[in-house]
Amino acid sequence: MATNSSIGIIAAYLGITAFPVLYNVLKEFNFLNSDVGRMALAMAIIGDAFGVFTVVVFEAGKQGEAGPENALWYMISLVVIIMIILFCIRPIMVWIDDNIPEGGSVNHSFVVAILLGVLVMGFITDFLGISIANGPLWLGLVIPDGPRLGATIIEKSETIMNDLLIPFSYLMVGSYTDVFAMSNVDWSSLVPLFTMVLTGYLTKFFSTWFAAIYWRIPFRDGLTLSFIMSLRGQIELILFVHMMDKKILKIPGFTLLVLITTIFSAIFTPLISILYDPTRPYIVSQRRNIQHNPPKNDLTMVVCIFDTRSITGLINLLDISNATLDAPLSVFALRVIELVGRANPLIIDHSKQEVPRIYRWSHAIKTLELFSDLREFVKIQFFTSVSPKKSIFQDICLLALEHEASLIILPFNKGGVHNHVIRLINLQVLDHAPCSIAILVDNGFLQSTNIGSSRHKSTKHKFAVLFLGGADARETLVYADRMVSNPEVSLTVIRFFTHTNVANNEVEKKLDDGIMTWFWVKNEKNSNVVYRELVVKSGEETIAGIRAINDGSYDLWIVGRKQGINPIFLTGLSEWSENEELGLIGDFVSSPDFPGSHSVLVIQQQILRA
Repeated sequence: MATNSSIGIIAAYLGITAFPVLYNVLKEFNFLNSDVGRMALAMAIIGDAFGVFTVVVFEAGKQGEAGPENALWYMISLVVIIMIILFCIRPIMVWIDDNIPEGGSVNHSFVVAILLGVLVMGFITDFLGISIANGPLWLGLVIPDGPRLGATIIEKSETIMNDLLIPFSYLMVGSYTDVFAMSNVDWSSLVPLFTMVLTGYLTKFFSTWFAAIYWRIPFRDGLTLSFIMSLRGQIELILFVHMMDKKILKIPGFTLLVLITTIFSAIFTPLISILYDPTRPYIVSQRRNIQHNPPKNDLTMVVCIFDTRSITGLINLLDISNATLDAPLSVFALRVIELVGRANPLIIDHSKQEVPRIYRWSHAIKTLELFSDLREFVKIQFFTSVSPKKSIFQDICLLALEHEASLIILPFNKGGVHNHVIRLINLQVLDHAPCSIAILVDNGFLQSTNIGSSRHKSTKHKFAVLFLGGADARETLVYADRMVSNPEVSLTVIRFFTHTNVANNEVEKKLDDGIMTWFWVKNEKNSNVVYRELVVKSGEETIAGIRAINDGSYDLWIVGRKQGINPIFLTGLSEWSENEELGLIGDFVSSPDFPGSHSVLVIQQQILRA
């Protein structure tokens, strides 16, 4: 190490984990929305703030070595730059963001000016001795985040950054790294640096772990957090280059730091993926589904809203769920927004936090509030999730877990640019949800329903349940039983049998018989309930039987997804399926090949994974 001041700057490097490094690691592991991920990001933000302060103090010290007046001019320049950014540039950025038309794009001239501003700020701060990185960093902090301006800046710059500039930065690091130079120096000169770095890693690891133990964080989570906070990445490598420029390091010391950083990252990264599963908290041993929801308890639902087009169908589904004094509905409406233009994910409880203007969905909230006001036994709370598309399912599952929901309702999007994203979310929720899931394929059923009308003026509706057996079918029947309590709903239940009447699983058959007996005893005198049976030999006959039943009069088809269905009912159908999340039968009745104007509700009962 060239000077005594080297110790301070290297100690700061060892003590801080940069936010950009952690963000990319957590995003790659899909940890952003996990408890460990949120803690790590919060710690990184605090560390980065301390790091910027440390760099400023270090630069002031370097300026002061040439005389106290240099340090004074440095501090004056620093204050002037910060004042200009806060009181001149920030209002301009806000004005640009506020004047972007709804659904429109940012003026190209503004984008070019901001990107040029990055270079200008870097030049000015470097010229004034305030580290070339600080100017662009502070400029980025005053650009409004989220969709519109922040997202546009990222979209316009990320290609050249990720595909050109960052690879060149790694090239620069590689060009400075010289393993052979280490063999030409006395190893005793590198021992202090090696000891300092190793001590720094161990201190960071164990201090984080002991803090986690003190705050009673689970053992594996605390261990994972310690490994995450010990990671180093590109920011640190660039810092090493900066140390070379400032004569803090020489080639052997630089090479040693690069090798240690690379080796420790290569060791820690796989350990993190082994130790921590972000979906583990959603594994519950208690039954949280409609079938086992205690009588006269609220039926708690999480209703996911991906876009405003799904609002009407979801409200109509809530309406026919028939909330009553003995069976009220408690609904948690979650607006799902893909994270763009910012790094930190958000989960916003509207009753406790103010929603940022760019994430407001006032029209949808007013519609749902109006529905809740007109339906005495429906209570709705509003949440907004802003997350990367790979992590959105975690917020959905977490909300269902925290509020002990029995059902998550997901809309199914047919076509459109967001179809792939919504399908990914739906499949992830189906795999990890701590409760039952219903997917609504809304083709306009009950469109005649007026939200402002009373139930007594509603239209007669006709629903059909396809009961093919298994846990999902039983969940479907219990939900349909709730609907048929409404006198304006008529229900046809079609139960399928094999031609030999031999069940694939005798336990499942007994459970099916039990739930069907319960349903029939309860609704035997209900003239709005019709029960039919179909005997089939193959998947082809199953489809033919469903076609024969369909006379075009049904508004809603309700079907279990796949759990426990006798394979005979599905023989030869797998090659027809295009939408895995709907199951084979659900996919068929929602396809254009199935005639009629109707919607489809596909239900999967909670899968106990504990």
